[in-house]
Amino acid sequence: MIDETDRRIIAAMQEGLPLVPAPFARVAADLALPEPELMERIAALKARGVIRRIAAAPNHYKLGMTSNGMTVWDVDDARIADLGARVGALAFVTHCYERPRALPDWPYNLFAMVHGADRDEVEAKRGEIAALLGTACRGHDILYSTRILKKTGLRLKERT
Repeated sequence: MIDETDRRIIAAMQEGLPLVPAPFARVAADLALPEPELMERIAALKARGVIRRIAAAPNHYKLGMTSNGMTVWDVDDARIADLGARVGALAFVTHCYERPRALPDWPYNLFAMVHGADRDEVEAKRGEIAALLGTACRGHDILYSTRILKKTGLRLKERT
């Protein structure tokens, strides 16, 4: 559970942090909280799993990355933890995660999002992942985005 102050903090940040040199100081001032208290409360919310992370969510299209593909891989289960971490550490992979297969139709258990200026760039990056996975990969595919989806983080329901 969260208390009223935590609720106010989440509500103040759920649309994004202010684009100022000291965004947390601004949020703290707006909430009439000392900045150290704000930071302690955010850390506690993260530690309890209420907040997973605070991160930028760039619009890849506006950055010129108009080709976006979710690469999907059928990776040997015994090696997926190590290889997944290595794929996720690649500078061009924006997120990477393991998911259960849905056999017989969906044999893939590793997912890695790749962005590029065009499909040739994305395909080249997929080739780098394939080389990294080597013989531990039994198959792969890529699902290209056809439109940008609205990304949102935590949203609190308004109290009635």
